[in-house]
Amino acid sequence: MLFPMRHLVMKSWLDRSPVELFPFFSDAGNLSRITPPELAFRILSPTPIPMERGTLIDYRIGLFGVPMRWRTRIASWDPPRSFSDEQLRGPYRVWHHVHRFDPLPDGGTLMTDDVAFQLPLEPFSRLVRPLIELQLRRIFRYRDQALQKALGLRPTRPGELMFIDGD
Repeated sequence: MLFPMRHLVMKSWLDRSPVELFPFFSDAGNLSRITPPELAFRILSPTPIPMERGTLIDYRIGLFGVPMRWRTRIASWDPPRSFSDEQLRGPYRVWHHVHRFDPLPDGGTLMTDDVAFQLPLEPFSRLVRPLIELQLRRIFRYRDQALQKALGLRPTRPGELMFIDGD
């Protein structure tokens, strides 16, 4: 690839097992519960949405106040261990999001979101990359807190978020 991918990696420690957590992610409607309200997120696909490999989900989201349509496809589905989605249409050149649920010895879960992304219009988009990454930090930190609240969990430790260069 001409321009390297960036990775956003968010790690969340949750006090429920993967088997207990995965059903929340099996309902696409729950995505609105963990998306910041200022993004004006709305699912456009008819509900209920059967979550499985190949499922297409259309939604509207407002990024920096600009409404846009986004279409994703569930690229892999392996309950209760992982699933991934990829952008087919949206604001990024590439967006591939892997969700992993690793059991912890205490009965909890280390949930890892690994998003490989590439901005459009490289190399020019590098000028706005810090702004995009700031927004992604806010979104994923919000998700970490909102997920714990939605599931009635007690925080065990704060989530960790980092950006990594690479392919």
